Amino acid sequence: MPRIEDLLQNNRAWRDQTERDRPGFFQNLASQQEPRFLWIGCADSRVPANQIIGLDPGMVFVHRNVANLVVHSDLNCLAVLDYAVNVLRIQDIIVCGHYGCGGVTAALQPGSGRIVDHWIRHVRDIAKFYRSEVEAEPTAAAQIRRLCELNVAVQVVHVRESPVLQAAAERNVRVHGWIYDVADGLLRDLTPTVDALRAIEPACRIAPPDAAGR
Repeated sequence: MPRIEDLLQNNRAWRDQTERDRPGFFQNLASQQEPRFLWIGCADSRVPANQIIGLDPGMVFVHRNVANLVVHSDLNCLAVLDYAVNVLRIQDIIVCGHYGCGGVTAALQPGSGRIVDHWIRHVRDIAKFYRSEVEAEPTAAAQIRRLCELNVAVQVVHVRESPVLQAAAERNVRVHGWIYDVADGLLRDLTPTVDALRAIEPACRIAPPDAAGR
């Protein structure tokens, strides 16, 4: 198990090796921040954004929280989204969940009264909304995997329907839903399935007024 002192030594070794391989890398990095992607992912230590997609520092703007949620009341996430879209002018947003997510797993179990239970209540709501689909899976493990996928799909919808993206609609920012399998190290693209899984079903939406204002 590494000690805290080891982390500082590791940092210096990484810096020195990077500078040998790519002279001037850090000076160039310090002079600009122009990431190509926004990554909204889970805080799980096994899912490091840059590393699993093979990109250098400076190429990915990252926001992470328990269970990769995009909640309309979470000013932290919304501030990141706003900065990414309106200041960094990012065109591709990736919402990435992962199989075996502890937050999603906890959402299918009784609460324990901890602070995190308030946060994962959002995942419990998804489990309730798609209860028949989750319970159609044959095993508890399969149900958790399916809820991990559904959670990603719902969070993609939340990003797409956020005021930030609605206001920037003419810029056609693309929102992708991915899921990572810790067991094999591979990402899977769930984006094609998202449109079939609405966070708010069309029948539940408030209809806009007609021409007569009704």
